[in-house]
Amino acid sequence: MSKEEILKDLHEGIIDLDEEKIKQTSQKALDEGVEPIDAIMDGLIPGISEMGEKYDEGEVFVPEIMIASECLYAGLDILKPHIDEEDLAASGKIIIGVVEGDVHDIGKNLVKLMLEVKGFDIIDLGKDVENEEFKEALEQNDADIIAVSAMMTSTMSGIKDIVELSKGSGVKILAGGAPVTREQAEELGADGFAPKATGAAEEALELMK
Repeated sequence: MSKEEILKDLHEGIIDLDEEKIKQTSQKALDEGVEPIDAIMDGLIPGISEMGEKYDEGEVFVPEIMIASECLYAGLDILKPHIDEEDLAASGKIIIGVVEGDVHDIGKNLVKLMLEVKGFDIIDLGKDVENEEFKEALEQNDADIIAVSAMMTSTMSGIKDIVELSKGSGVKILAGGAPVTREQAEELGADGFAPKATGAAEEALELMK
């Protein structure tokens, strides 16, 4: 079985919500010498990202996303223990959450997965997070980055609130969300911007430099 076929099966296993297929193919990847980080980033992650897009377009719903996430974690449980430490390029801590008034967390959860795969220590505050919760998390943890998401234009100003409350802490702000552009993120004071979940980890790595 070629590497391309294995990656395709991992991708399709997520879309088909087939946990057993994911487990078998993840083990097959190890047996065939496919790098675990490649199996994750080029097989599992594109699958869960596609499911996220389907959710945004109303083609699938929360139950399917939950099952897809379980499939993803089933694969990660098999693959992650075999990742070389050099491939886990990060050793930072990130606080992540969706701004107050916004209950859309599918994108945030995808970003969290990407960051975990890259070795970041994640403190997940969830959705509809009050500014005070972000502030408390910042005070209680030696975080390097706050990753904040706003999925509605009416909640985008929440990003600026997080920027303001983090001033003087030295922490970097990574912003994202469907209505947010790079220019808007910069205007709101964010240090980094991730238009899609798949690019969030690379942007976070840049902020760590």
